Amino acid sequence: MSITGHILIIDDEATLRQTLARILQQAGFEVTTAENGEQGLSFIQTTNFDLIFMDLRMPGMAGMDALKLIHASYPNLPVILFTAQPDLNSAVEALRNGATDYLLKPLKPQAVIERAQSVLANQQKENRKREITLQIEALQAELKSLGNGVTGPLQAASVGSDRFLKRGALVLDLHKRCLSIHEQTVNIPPTSFGYLLVLARHSPNVVNYQTLVAEAQGYQADAREAQELTKWHIHQLRQAIEQDVHAPSFLINVRGTGYRLVAD
Repeated sequence: MSITGHILIIDDEATLRQTLARILQQAGFEVTTAENGEQGLSFIQTTNFDLIFMDLRMPGMAGMDALKLIHASYPNLPVILFTAQPDLNSAVEALRNGATDYLLKPLKPQAVIERAQSVLANQQKENRKREITLQIEALQAELKSLGNGVTGPLQAASVGSDRFLKRGALVLDLHKRCLSIHEQTVNIPPTSFGYLLVLARHSPNVVNYQTLVAEAQGYQADAREAQELTKWHIHQLRQAIEQDVHAPSFLINVRGTGYRLVAD
């Protein structure tokens, strides 16, 4: 599947905007740039974008304020933030306010491209699934009208390969970086998938906060930062995979140390 899309970059640093635009254009994306939050919001109102990259700290309208407005009007439009190390707490707050993911400065070109491809691939996949579902429903209705009756939904065949990491009912696709539980796809943010992958590889052993951050994001955080970042991603994962987030059965907290995945 060819990954394409129209990306908006919102950042007050002209050099960074131009560099990111060139990187993403060379990767095959259409790119528009805005120098501040106000200009970015103006562009969003007149142009259809598939993904937004935005800095948190900008003069004028702050990135957090722009994020809230974007998410309120376009809740399905993914926004990836980038921030410097001192803004880690703001990054966590931004995720709570609707951001899809975030990247830490200095930005690595390959990481930017891979994150864009991952988010847009998931978006295209979900769109295609909706199209197929509508087609199946239309075919079932037509068959029923012809008197042939369909007793159950049409099922898609499943395939397996070495790229899958299985832990009990959880199956992690290491290529597409997506999760399925009992053969049902579960949508989780790309960075949170990284945390789940680390826990799955170490399962059922406990993984401490700093190891989780280092292996999932390649970032060496101090103990406090690591605990805060990990707590948020575990919250995201629990919302997606636990039947009761207040009594989790998969993602177990080991107080003051870290987390463990119990799936087998």
